[in-house]
Amino acid sequence: MSARFNLLLTGILVVCALSLVNSQYQARQLFIEQERAQSEMRQLDIEWAQLQLDQSTLGKNSRIEAIARSELSMMPLTPARTEYLTAGGK
Repeated sequence: MSARFNLLLTGILVVCALSLVNSQYQARQLFIEQERAQSEMRQLDIEWAQLQLDQSTLGKNSRIEAIARSELSMMPLTPARTEYLTAGGK
């Protein structure tokens, strides 16, 4: 009876040891996945900041005006070039 009991305890001990190894492996895998996600989050934060900087640069009035003058040949509006329309049609 003692030999059977020792064999049963040995079997339980092996199962517990395998369970412990498996849980440590899963914990390591989850930690690696978490580190990857945090790294991707940091990269996306950097990209987002760069996009915000680009948007603020591209949206400046001086840049828009320069492009309008050079590429579209637009001129600033002056009172001498302004035409007023009246309701009478004259």
